[in-house]
Amino acid sequence: MATFRLQGSKVLAVTMTGDAVKAKNGSMVAYDGQMAFKKMSGGGEGLRGMVTRRLTGEQMEVMEVRGQGTCWFADRASEINLVRLQGDKLWVEASNLLCADAGLRTGTTFTGMRGGATGNGLFTTTVEGTGQAALLSDGPAVVLRVTPQYPLSVDPGAYVAHQGDLRQHFQSGVTFRTLLGEGGGEAFQIRFEGDGLVYVQPSERNTIGGDV
Repeated sequence: MATFRLQGSKVLAVTMTGDAVKAKNGSMVAYDGQMAFKKMSGGGEGLRGMVTRRLTGEQMEVMEVRGQGTCWFADRASEINLVRLQGDKLWVEASNLLCADAGLRTGTTFTGMRGGATGNGLFTTTVEGTGQAALLSDGPAVVLRVTPQYPLSVDPGAYVAHQGDLRQHFQSGVTFRTLLGEGGGEAFQIRFEGDGLVYVQPSERNTIGGDV
């Protein structure tokens, strides 16, 4: 299995010994040794995955990197966050997934109205299995714990990923900006209930689901 390590907070070094990783297309910034790069249609899931992504609007341009040596990845100076999966599943916006062990399965899943609010479609990317994944965030990501006693509401523009036994639904409400008179229209949040982790970034994407 490939070895992931961060060099600083914005560059990911992946050492391979004949194995492979899936990475965001165009994210390689340097490598040593012998490496082969192959673009993967539809995130590497074959025709079915490619058609599904086109229908759902979940865009994921992926390349497979295989070889002997070290490859360095980065994306527009974004912060990189490592997540280790132990047979579980990670839900992540496609634009926030930088790299994953090739043995991890990627797919799409329905997320309801949340995707429509973020402008990323009604589906999101899933990563499942045992191995490591690297997530991108605009600023250092914060990992927030959700328990049955303490549900969590998240701004759709700040959401990066989540894992664990969590249920999510879309809700309307108010934000501090609305209370201060700096926003107009209806505000929306994603509410998480159950037991798991939610990754958020200290910056907001532009959304189309209201002033959030």
